[in-house]
Amino acid sequence: MRLLYDIGIGLYTLLLHLISPFHRKARLWVEGRKRLFRYIEQTVEKDTRPIWFHFASLGEFEQGRSVMEAIKKKYPSEKIVITFFSPSGYEIRKNTPLADYVFYLPTDTATHARKFLDKVQPKFAVFTKYEYWYHYFRELKKCQLPLFVISAIFREDQVFFKWYGGFFRKILKQVHFFFAQNTDSVLWLRAIHIRQAGLAGDTRFDRVVELPKQRRAIPEVERFLAGHTQVLVAGSTWIPDERLLSELLTVQKGWKMLLAPHEIHDAHLQEIKQLFPLAIFFSRFAEYTAVEIDKASVLVIDNIGMLSALYGYGQLAYIGGGFGVGIHNTLEAATYGIPVIFGPNYARFQEAVDLITIGSGFPVENAEELQRVTHVLSEEAKRTTAGEAAQKYVQEKAGATQIIMKYLETEGLVG
Repeated sequence: MRLLYDIGIGLYTLLLHLISPFHRKARLWVEGRKRLFRYIEQTVEKDTRPIWFHFASLGEFEQGRSVMEAIKKKYPSEKIVITFFSPSGYEIRKNTPLADYVFYLPTDTATHARKFLDKVQPKFAVFTKYEYWYHYFRELKKCQLPLFVISAIFREDQVFFKWYGGFFRKILKQVHFFFAQNTDSVLWLRAIHIRQAGLAGDTRFDRVVELPKQRRAIPEVERFLAGHTQVLVAGSTWIPDERLLSELLTVQKGWKMLLAPHEIHDAHLQEIKQLFPLAIFFSRFAEYTAVEIDKASVLVIDNIGMLSALYGYGQLAYIGGGFGVGIHNTLEAATYGIPVIFGPNYARFQEAVDLITIGSGFPVENAEELQRVTHVLSEEAKRTTAGEAAQKYVQEKAGATQIIMKYLETEGLVG
């Protein structure tokens, strides 16, 4: 099985090289790893023993952010190195002040794992939620470097719990301790004889619970809304989401929408312009006349980094991705005390299931359902009740970071 794993890694790498001339993300993935070890060697100071945080992409960075902030706040002398697998994480957060060093993760081979650990020499490693790399985990274990997985979550249908999942179970057994999101995850690990796990919760709650307190004003958005009290914030949307939203605005009169698409490349923005002909774009806001701004019902946020503040302007939130591989972050909206609507692919996200259970989350499968749900939530009393339950849920779930920090301090790994 290890041979097949290594072949798979090699083929994946080859495929990205082949398509990189035609695919922007693949090109960034490939270019970012050229001469990477030389760059690491020239960048990381010797004998600093940084704490290594690895994130698959931007979402996992936000999930682990609260732990890094806690370490930096309490132990400012600790060094932090961050690696990303995906360009969508690295390119946006490569200059984050939370880290002393930020790199792409070299591909998972035995040679790369040894070279990376030799050049970085981390004190310990923290992975977030998932991404279980055989060679990196194995090399960390060989070097007797503690490896932690925070916000870990497991489900019955994962390969680790299948009869043929022995190789992947070996990867999990290299982990020093799992800080799990829920009790079920701890029990599933115990079912495969992994006992180094405990319930901590999801660190995303610690991050998002602070967002309303840190919220900044956005003058362009305030001018667009001009005191409007019926505002839908649509975050991390894809074309299937945007098609439904365009139909919604034709029947849901009187609402304004802040639309923050997941991808902001030119081709996607052109598709959005076709769906919303009278939309205006944030990057060109100063070019519009007062008449154009007042007439527009959609403001397209064609930049990165504003979404978590935008939800504070909304009475309703729509979270994209539910008609693709899975919905994006619902908690950034819920923390502001507003109901959350999303597409049908949400089952893998515990917080979405929980929000539905408490009457704050509303899955939709088509344009008609979206229109029906939005119509119901247009009633202020129902919207307020659902929103207050969402905010309470976020506040009650916070605390995972404190549990993780206490463990690290007790083990003498920070400070």
